[in-house]
Amino acid sequence: MKVLIVTGELAYPLIKEVVADSNEDIIVHIADNTQVAAFLTPRQIIKEVKTNFSNQMDEIDMILVPGLIKKGTREITKELGIPTFKGSTDGADLAMVLNLIENIQLSEDKPADKLIEEEKRKEAFKFIEDFENDTKTINELLKKPNNILIRNLPVGEDFPMRVLSEIANAPFLSKEELINKCQYFVDSGADMIDIGMAAGEDFSDKIPELIETLRPIVGDRPLSIDTLNAKEIKVAAENGIDFVLSLDLGNHGEVLDVLKEKDIPAVLLPTNFSQGISPKSPRERVESMHQLIKDTEGLRYVADLILDPVNSSSIVESIIACHDFHEVNPAPMFFGVGNVTELMDADSGGVNVLLAGIGMELGASILFTPEESGKTRGSVFELATASKMMFLAKNRKSIPKDLGINMVVFKDKHKRSDIILNDVGDVPKTTLEKPLKFIRDKAGSFKISVDYGTTVSESKIIATHFKKNKADLVIEGNSAKEIYEEIITKELVTRMEHAAYLGSELQKAEIAMITGKDYVQDFDLFKKPEEFKKIE
Repeated sequence: MKVLIVTGELAYPLIKEVVADSNEDIIVHIADNTQVAAFLTPRQIIKEVKTNFSNQMDEIDMILVPGLIKKGTREITKELGIPTFKGSTDGADLAMVLNLIENIQLSEDKPADKLIEEEKRKEAFKFIEDFENDTKTINELLKKPNNILIRNLPVGEDFPMRVLSEIANAPFLSKEELINKCQYFVDSGADMIDIGMAAGEDFSDKIPELIETLRPIVGDRPLSIDTLNAKEIKVAAENGIDFVLSLDLGNHGEVLDVLKEKDIPAVLLPTNFSQGISPKSPRERVESMHQLIKDTEGLRYVADLILDPVNSSSIVESIIACHDFHEVNPAPMFFGVGNVTELMDADSGGVNVLLAGIGMELGASILFTPEESGKTRGSVFELATASKMMFLAKNRKSIPKDLGINMVVFKDKHKRSDIILNDVGDVPKTTLEKPLKFIRDKAGSFKISVDYGTTVSESKIIATHFKKNKADLVIEGNSAKEIYEEIITKELVTRMEHAAYLGSELQKAEIAMITGKDYVQDFDLFKKPEEFKKIE
């Protein structure tokens, strides 16, 4: 296939090098008077091809243009009669595009590398969806001792790790707060919802209402209760709870009969909190767990060897305990990821993915987390994504990379190879000498805020317009562009510096809405990396 690639002066050397080994017949053409390839327009490209390749038009099978040009390529295809598509956003990825050119349907509107990512993503989700809908295979897998059914959810080593999210301190929440928190977790991808009770308290009288309130929102997902209080466990069991967290060597005797009668599985802990006993070493944990399994024979269970925070007891010792237990017992295991993320001052994304990977290698079946701090907001979504990543990696026998699903959020997966400093020659340069003097816009001022929904699509930016310190209009939108275009349409800004300021603040608000950061007008969203090194 003969492929014409149209680019700019700056990207040409890179592209020429990248396509050198292609099996296709490649022509790389530099558009006249164009340094930056992304600035090319369809009309320019049409003119370039007609001027430089008029005698080769019948020989060219396809034209690839820069993936970052703003307009689509339909006009080029129509005018030249040669199929024209967008290439990759990064010139370095053109080799990948050319290698797959016979196997993918390129787009007139979307860059080729984005198309490839989308296809890989679709394949990844389809693999998981097909597995989850394969009733025959699931029923066979549930016969194995390392898998159980909790309500209608298959749980165990042969299935994706299930994410159990805890509504902490549920008895203290209003009905509205309870519903909103549950809906947020469901929308974030939780497979199971947990009612977190208060340690050392008895709120058994509230449990029927808690279950009744949450059941319509969780739907067919399992609903669990997190308590060691035997009375609370009994009331929950009598009111349709699907799963109990937790039984240990101190409370199991009081609740075992009712759980067996109702066939409600439970998480087992190698502790005896009623006597203040909590084993530390891997050997002690495993021995205590085996004793509890023996004492609760006939009960369906998930083993929790207790994942410790870093440098508390020892996260390494607890991981070894999980490993040693799983070596001799294939039963489903509980992995309390939140124990680590909540007690570490780091963004949760990478930590959650790493812990999910460790959990997968250990044979964990349930990833448990609340979201009790700002730094762990989004943990349920992160673990739901990480679980899919690890399930794919496990089934493909690969490392968790290039799976079609990833958790790269704040950085870029690939380092751009075509970002080159512009050679501006003798063009004058300038820098700001002194800040502009503040002059109030006669059209009024704005108060900007973010209304966070349970998902980004349900969140919105709110810009309240004030005239003479009195609110007179509220503008809502899902993007900065929606807001500032309405501001311009309604002529609510008259000064250039005010317009620039609003654009900056609205973009910050949109970034905060997407990332979950708290947005406060006039304050930075992020610290500069060097600020972490400063001693105040």
